[in-house]
Amino acid sequence: AILISERLIKKDTFTSIHIEEFEIEAAETRLGNEEITRDIPNVSEEALRNLDENGIIRIGAEVSSGDILVGKITPKTDSEPSPEERLLRAIFGEKAGDVRDTSLIVPPGVEGVVIDVHVFQRKDRGRKSKEEKTKELAKIRELKAYYKQEIEFLQTEKTARLAQVLGIDKKKVEKFDLSDNEEAKILAASFDEQMQELLAEEEQEIEKVRRGDELPAGILKRVVAYIATKRKLSEGDKLAGRHGNKGVVSRIIPEENMPYMPDGTPVDVVLNPLGVPSRMNVGQILECHLGWAAKVLNMNVSCPVFDGAKEGEIKELLKKAGLPEDGKITLYDGYTGEPFDQKVTVGYMYILKLIHLVDEKIHARSIGPYSLVTQQPLGGKAQFGGQRLGEMEVWALEAYGAAFTLQEMLTVKSDDVNGRTRIYEAIVKGEQRLTHGTPESFNVLIKELQGLGLDIRTEKSK
Repeated sequence: AILISERLIKKDTFTSIHIEEFEIEAAETRLGNEEITRDIPNVSEEALRNLDENGIIRIGAEVSSGDILVGKITPKTDSEPSPEERLLRAIFGEKAGDVRDTSLIVPPGVEGVVIDVHVFQRKDRGRKSKEEKTKELAKIRELKAYYKQEIEFLQTEKTARLAQVLGIDKKKVEKFDLSDNEEAKILAASFDEQMQELLAEEEQEIEKVRRGDELPAGILKRVVAYIATKRKLSEGDKLAGRHGNKGVVSRIIPEENMPYMPDGTPVDVVLNPLGVPSRMNVGQILECHLGWAAKVLNMNVSCPVFDGAKEGEIKELLKKAGLPEDGKITLYDGYTGEPFDQKVTVGYMYILKLIHLVDEKIHARSIGPYSLVTQQPLGGKAQFGGQRLGEMEVWALEAYGAAFTLQEMLTVKSDDVNGRTRIYEAIVKGEQRLTHGTPESFNVLIKELQGLGLDIRTEKSK
């Protein structure tokens, strides 16, 4: 475990910005096309407040879990519509009941600011709206201006370089015959080639704007939203030095309660000394000593692999800096002000924040998805899964004699399909009874054995 001073939080020393990407696609389906829209059935205006007229989140919006990023509706019916129905729908429009809400929402545990949104769309050549045509022309004008500027820059550069090689004035370069000078010919050819590449690129980009984006077959539109999250260091985050000395922040302590040096300077990080003997990564201690000496002497130190500073050299530097040769000093307890019994190694060390952040790992579930075969909850945060109660956890509950807890865990909280609904009813009615059924995993076992040719059946005893 690692103790951290609150000073590092105030200074934002370990604050990081994370950008997450969320994507949604509107596809062609058997029942009609999916549509990205603001018009979502049974959703309040409050939930749509940050969406634009196309149903896409605006840049700069603050979002948290459960918020809609992109509104999407998918057609739903049990059977395909007849040609007559299709005609009527084309005339009178879709009925609200025929679509379901399949919007992209912010997943649990994510909050931040929308910093960018990309929309990729295949264009229908014959059916461009006036607004789309205006946007397209503006984009093409912008591209032409950009490439014109690039080509002019290349032309100026070419003239300047040729004038330098030929030793003449820039104005005379245009009329000068290059056939005699081999170097000038190669240089001119190189510039001409670059210009041709630029012109081809310009043509390609303009064609891309006219044609629309390349999307897989069956996909009409793709929207990608980027959310930036600022994460301060918190308890449960993982830190590490450069010697495999990793650990988890267990407490963030106010500056005034941290141990302090004889001159009153409080330390920033406290590491456990028990992390050194068994792992034998003594490099972290040498780094501490050398860092302290280098800081006092205001010098830079580099330690190449297999050629780092020797023990004697480190002692010499500590001595030169007027520090104790063993690198240890008396620290004072921040709470009581009394000195600690033993001297403590103090110094400067590189500490990194690793990507294993507690905010991304924290997870809780009540009712969620179940596996189709075993009917047990899925596993893992990504699937919104449950916690696995393995063999060893069963032993722990058996050792406690917690029979009813164990029974719940193995039946109604897991794969007893009938028991799940029965216990829900009991809780709603305020009854305190547990009548469990057969776990689905038992039925799976029976089916496995039947697959092996063993005719096993369950019968009710009379």
